[in-house]
Amino acid sequence: MHKAGFVNIVGNPNVGKSTLMNLLVGEKVSIATFKAQTTRHRIMGILNTDDTQIVFSDTPGVLKPNYKLQESMLNFSESALADADVLLYVTDVVEKTDKNIDFVQKVAKMDVPVLLLINKIDLSNQQNLEIIVEQWHELLPNAEIIPISATSKFNVDVVMKRVRELLPDSPPFFGKDQLTDKPARFFVNEIIREKILLYYDKEIPYSVEVVVESFKEETKKININAVIYVERDSQKGIIIGKQGIALKKVATEARKSLERFFGKTVYLEVFVKVDKDWRNSDKELKNFGYQLD
Repeated sequence: MHKAGFVNIVGNPNVGKSTLMNLLVGEKVSIATFKAQTTRHRIMGILNTDDTQIVFSDTPGVLKPNYKLQESMLNFSESALADADVLLYVTDVVEKTDKNIDFVQKVAKMDVPVLLLINKIDLSNQQNLEIIVEQWHELLPNAEIIPISATSKFNVDVVMKRVRELLPDSPPFFGKDQLTDKPARFFVNEIIREKILLYYDKEIPYSVEVVVESFKEETKKININAVIYVERDSQKGIIIGKQGIALKKVATEARKSLERFFGKTVYLEVFVKVDKDWRNSDKELKNFGYQLD
């Protein structure tokens, strides 16, 4: 009998959700850098075997919204509770168990199986881990708790085994050759944004959106034109850098990652434009693909 289902990954920012999803799916589907709020959209990665199809969904970290962009990100996370067959709630040994308690209480009321994954156990010891497990057991008594380390891949195979066991019997939801529900352009946006997150400090990365204006694929090469949108003229200057050096570095590193991702030669042109206060504009957020309702 064929098994298939939606396995949704939720939790606070920076606990390792994207790293875990990339391990489970086996592709670099979701951005995993070390700044909070790196995943802005709900991203589906699809794992196929002969008798299973697991549709993993990596969501933005749960956070209290300070502007409309963050409201949209929270909507993506809460929508993941509604359509899960199995929920992976990821926490770590550092964060307090009462962080975003409202969201945890929603998880506690769910009828589907919940695997509570305590990540980064390599940063703790057995005594502390036992205390953390007990605290989480009180908050989510029905959840199955599995300590893991995504970076060293400890217990990730155990998580995968449990997910397979918990999946319902079902035909596949997507084609068996499909890796994700996102188009190629989406990953161009994400890879360029990843480089911005890596190379710029402070608020700059969170004031940025990337749009692919043209994507022309041929047999051996891809030509891409992309625009980096910022909110202020001063940010535009920082992104470009002195004599364009900063922008050139981002474009070069993004091109290398895109070539690895697509397995083809990539020609990438990147421009910077100002779109004032886009993070608080319903119209612009919808244009950039965010879910507002």
